[in-house]
Amino acid sequence: MYWLYDLPNWLFGVLTLVVFLAFGLLGLWLTRAWVPSLHHESRSHNDVVGAYLGALTVFYGITLGLLMVGVWGTFSDAETKVDSEASAMAALYTDLGGYPQPVRGQLQEELRRITRSVIDVSWPQQQKGIMPTGSMAEMNLFQQQMLSFEPATEGQKIVHAEAFHQLNQLVERRRSRVFSVTAGLSGSLWALVLIGAAINIAVTWLFHVQNARMHFCLTLLTSSLLGLMIFLLAAMDHPYLGKISVGPEAFEVVYNRLMKPRG
Repeated sequence: MYWLYDLPNWLFGVLTLVVFLAFGLLGLWLTRAWVPSLHHESRSHNDVVGAYLGALTVFYGITLGLLMVGVWGTFSDAETKVDSEASAMAALYTDLGGYPQPVRGQLQEELRRITRSVIDVSWPQQQKGIMPTGSMAEMNLFQQQMLSFEPATEGQKIVHAEAFHQLNQLVERRRSRVFSVTAGLSGSLWALVLIGAAINIAVTWLFHVQNARMHFCLTLLTSSLLGLMIFLLAAMDHPYLGKISVGPEAFEVVYNRLMKPRG
């Protein structure tokens, strides 16, 4: 279902809303003539249906709220990971300034190229649900280049040790980001969310309302609210996919302010 995240936000939202409205209104049309037979001839059971719907929406709302909190926590954690990775990259680039030429220029140029690759190649892949593998290969090559350098002085040994510390931090944080590209709610949780929404909508069909337009409005509003809430949950479920996602702005700031060659 990753293709949904390629759609513009407004289109993704509209499609979600249309699906829920179609389910709600079609079900109302199919059951409206049959529902009165469930009620007493002289007295409807709308009070029972209303109490049941109230209890059901409370339980479902709590469940959906907890899932939203979890999804928002995952989204915020992804932002923190990206910021930490960009900070480690900036610190590594700065430490490389203590290397002698021509090693300094070669390593800084390679790190500059890796940063551009993250922005221009890895991030578009992530937004399509593809786990980028090229960036890890580039980091392995960069690590081999650093290992080939032999410090000649005590100062160079200190700089080399600090640079390797930053490199290890960068590799660890990048691996954490790459492996979390496809993270999201499990299929069983999504089944719970969708089936729960369907049950809530279906309960609105059980009201015995003489005015068809009133019944239509009740089902319409309930379906719309649930559709919008589930759209927001789906849009934020994968922090690196789609338009509502963590972007490469942290890397762009590091590149433009620190790495970009000056004219």
